[in-house]
Amino acid sequence: MSWDFFLGLFPQLVDSFWITLSLWLLSSLIGLLVATGIAVMSVSKQLPIRWIALGFITTIRGTPLLVQIYILYYGVGNLIAQVPGIRSSFMWPILRDGYWYALLALIISCAAYSGEILRGAIMNVPKGEIEAAKSLGLSKTHMWRLIILPRAYRIGLPSLGGESIILLKATVLASTITVMDLLGMANYIRMQTFKIYEPLLAVAIVYVLLTFILTRGVALLERRYQY
Repeated sequence: MSWDFFLGLFPQLVDSFWITLSLWLLSSLIGLLVATGIAVMSVSKQLPIRWIALGFITTIRGTPLLVQIYILYYGVGNLIAQVPGIRSSFMWPILRDGYWYALLALIISCAAYSGEILRGAIMNVPKGEIEAAKSLGLSKTHMWRLIILPRAYRIGLPSLGGESIILLKATVLASTITVMDLLGMANYIRMQTFKIYEPLLAVAIVYVLLTFILTRGVALLERRYQY
């Protein structure tokens, strides 16, 4: 292994690092917002609403993320490309970019898995706290916003942290649809230089560091909001 070549890889991975980081951050934040809505729907007393949420969770969790990415990119993307005039529109540079399809797939995946975590957390919110909120005359909206959801987030924090780490590692699948994330750039460098191990090892080190930072961050949050 050429150590000079290996160390020289990290500057080349800077741009792809930001792509990977943006995929993870955006899918985590947007996915958690969607997951909150899915979780609330999944415990609704109205059967159609609950069935829709549970059907979404079951379908997404029951299919591989790579298949979902392919369906969006090669399926939906191909259908969009056939819309008359779309190729000459200002939206085409976005609609043909694999980044957005990968991001959408990651958001959907995060929403399903985190939604299931939050559903279980909501069901484990102590009944006494809910009864106390009712006795204070809080409306259902205020009860959800001030009592149930904050408590559910705290209960589900360890599992949500684990899901976030899994989501970070799942971003490598974006490279399968031409996105130049960390793995995509590593594969490009391998093809250009015929160096097999150095690019992959450099990417592995970056992911280990990111996972370590994320793990420590989640641990700090758990200590901060322990109950």
